[in-house]
Amino acid sequence: MGRPYADRMERVLGNLVQGVGEAGSVPAMITGTGSDQAHMIVVATADRGLCGGFNSNIVRQTRLRIGELVGEGKTVKLLCVGRKGAAVLQTDHGDKIVDTIEGIARPLPRFDAATDVAHRLAQMFEEGQFDVCSIVYNTFVSALTQEVTWQQLIPLPVREGAPSEGSGASALYEYEPTEEEILDALLPRNLAVQIYRSLLESNASEHGARMTAMDNATRNAGDMIDDLTLNYNRTRQAVITKELIEIISGAEAL
Repeated sequence: MGRPYADRMERVLGNLVQGVGEAGSVPAMITGTGSDQAHMIVVATADRGLCGGFNSNIVRQTRLRIGELVGEGKTVKLLCVGRKGAAVLQTDHGDKIVDTIEGIARPLPRFDAATDVAHRLAQMFEEGQFDVCSIVYNTFVSALTQEVTWQQLIPLPVREGAPSEGSGASALYEYEPTEEEILDALLPRNLAVQIYRSLLESNASEHGARMTAMDNATRNAGDMIDDLTLNYNRTRQAVITKELIEIISGAEAL
């Protein structure tokens, strides 16, 4: 449900930016600071385990990205959403973790919680604590498949409005009030929408991964019980056969 809304929000912002005249009037959340020295990575994992490679895949990709950025001389900061990711990253990247947010998806992801995270990121950006912000999370493909996804949040990578099929040109819109005023109102909301979309995807992926992991564990436990039962019956039959042989041998000896 969050995918089409988030995608359409990005397209609306794309049309708005195209309608803004001079580049100086575009907010910094779109144009950026002019530098990409400091990177903030929002790591969205689960608060619980027993969900297969759900958390480990995110952590692995995060470590690879940190290595790339540090190798380029960049500064990296981490905001961990979910206890499991923070617990693992604490061992080798604890100095980069700004904060850990737990319980944000209990019992379900809430938009107000995503808004709080978005407000915090926007405030940190305004204070100059980072230049680029990205979020890494699992996109739900199916109960068997979850895809690690990177999405840049700040500066917002604006996608131009898709042209109408068969028209060959993008649709033109007139906005009231001005594009600048609408951008100022929509950009913070869009940031919250994109984070909320990530939390929904991550939550659905977590349930799918846990269901698959528990199904595999149940199947493996059943196979182990069958193997142990077969081994037990064979051992028991061997003991009974040995005892019968001893009894018959003793009777013949008499």
